[in-house]
Amino acid sequence: KEINNKLIESIKKPNFLQRIIRRFRRIKLREADLSGADLSGADLSKAILSKADLSGADLRRANLERANLERANLSEADLWGANLRGANLSEADLIGANLIEANLSRAKLIEADLWGANLIRANLIEAKLRGADLSEAKLSGADLWGADLVWAKLSGAKLIYANLIEANLRRAILSEADLSKADLSGAKVENAIFIDATGITPEQKQDLIRRGAIFGDTSNDRSKVLV
Repeated sequence: KEINNKLIESIKKPNFLQRIIRRFRRIKLREADLSGADLSGADLSKAILSKADLSGADLRRANLERANLERANLSEADLWGANLRGANLSEADLIGANLIEANLSRAKLIEADLWGANLIRANLIEAKLRGADLSEAKLSGADLWGADLVWAKLSGAKLIYANLIEANLRRAILSEADLSKADLSGAKVENAIFIDATGITPEQKQDLIRRGAIFGDTSNDRSKVLV
């Protein structure tokens, strides 16, 4: 245990882990304490980091493709431009994480906590976000084409210019979300809650109601919806 603790402390030093990975490639760091570690640009593809503590870590431009980060703590981590394609982030803590321009396509983020995370221009194509908490998250310009957002919490989220084409938003909560210029073409919105959401034109609102969205006012009287 003492040797392992010393190894973890060494790993936190700049460039140490990168050198180890270049030599041994895939690495297992389940439950490791890597909080605040400098892992910028590191190749951690397929790494096993489930339940690891990466809070506040520098993971800018890191390659985490298909890495196992299930239940990992990535709160306040800097993942700007990181490659998380196909990674497993189910139940991970990503509160306040910086994910600007990160690639999360086809990543598993089931029930992940992304409260207040910065996902501006992030690639979330076909990502699995079922039950994830994206409240107050910044998703302006994010690509959520075909993403699974069933039961997701998007209250107060900034979705300006977001691509939600064919996304599954059934039963998602979008109360007070900003959907200015967002594209919801073909999105599944049955029982999705849009109460007090902004940036939606009257025509878009009527179309969303027709498709089963809930706005919680008299506009949801379908007898008044235009045909």
